[in-house]
Amino acid sequence: MFKEEQIRVIKGLINHLDNGTNVDAGGQVRNPVSSYTDETIAADEWQEFFLGHGQLLGLSGDLPEPGSFLTNNDLGKPILCTRDQAGKFHAFLNVCTHRGTIVESAPRGKKKVFSCPFHAWSFSHEGDLVSVPREEQFGPVDKSCHGLTALPAEEKYGMLFVHPSPDGTLDVDDLLGELAPELANWNLEQFIAQGDTTYTHAMNWKLAIDTFGETYHFNTLHKNSLAESFYGNCQMYDTYQRNHRMALCMRNIDTLRDQPESEWNVLQAALPVYYLFPNIQLILSGAGPTLVRVYPNKTDPNNSLSQINFYLHPMIKDMEKNAENQEMFEQIENRMQGFADVIDKEDYAAAALGHKGAHSGAIEYFTFGRNEPALHHYHNTYRDALGLPPLERISN
Repeated sequence: MFKEEQIRVIKGLINHLDNGTNVDAGGQVRNPVSSYTDETIAADEWQEFFLGHGQLLGLSGDLPEPGSFLTNNDLGKPILCTRDQAGKFHAFLNVCTHRGTIVESAPRGKKKVFSCPFHAWSFSHEGDLVSVPREEQFGPVDKSCHGLTALPAEEKYGMLFVHPSPDGTLDVDDLLGELAPELANWNLEQFIAQGDTTYTHAMNWKLAIDTFGETYHFNTLHKNSLAESFYGNCQMYDTYQRNHRMALCMRNIDTLRDQPESEWNVLQAALPVYYLFPNIQLILSGAGPTLVRVYPNKTDPNNSLSQINFYLHPMIKDMEKNAENQEMFEQIENRMQGFADVIDKEDYAAAALGHKGAHSGAIEYFTFGRNEPALHHYHNTYRDALGLPPLERISN
């Protein structure tokens, strides 16, 4: 985040604290509970937002060196992402062109070639078919026509984007819009992958996204966890076409009041949370980013999963190798995992109860308050993409 913007965000948070205010969406709106439960809407979302849309699958640190790979099965298609010997990022359908077997089953690693477990047809990091065992017995194979099916893939601003359809189009700058320069300024390519976790819950995927859309709930749901480090119901909020940035107010912001603005660092005062349409939360902290990717069940609006990936700044990662700093490193690592556990055991647990409520017949709408502008914003982007009318405003 550029220095001028850091100062504006910190000043805005201090102003909210001093005046007892918060961001204001200008009114309340209501969202039909059917948007979370309707199977037709779910099918349209799967096609429009996932199969038909570029996807952020990780950060550059997930492919740390030439020969690295990762696999992904969250989009209903097996995907293989690679970094070739020249350092270039590629993505393919992870399907052998001989008999359709999944070529690589490991979640990530490093290999010279990818060998199908069925008949050992082997493929390079560029997707080329490089070896057919016993070809003299099998018969001649035109290797130029039997490579892995390539997917549109682009590595930009330290992020790995893939379109899951071979004939899809991918333009990262178009996806990020006005937010691109700010994300580039974070130098995301420097961060090192430090593990991941997966959470599944009986709830619609948008309910998981909703938990990241406001801090109104902090003093209640997180009273013994996040509320110890953050001021609830206080944030800064900015939109960038379909995307947005929230800045959650840390209690540590008070230590900046007597410092000159030239010394202010937004990561000492706030937790920037970027929403990237349609399903991404990118959270920046002093230790490093946390990437949350939320996916629906393609056939069932009542279930979803979240993939959470952790990354560390190289200076912090180096602590792991130093005995003197080992304890500090473990504390940072435990805080990152603890944050993910709050998402699972508090946010998602509450959202899953909301999903049960949506099916109860007790209410027809969920209400989004004036102090919940993110919920207004991305639900309207969803509806616009599906050709639905905007959320109904019920007050000013």
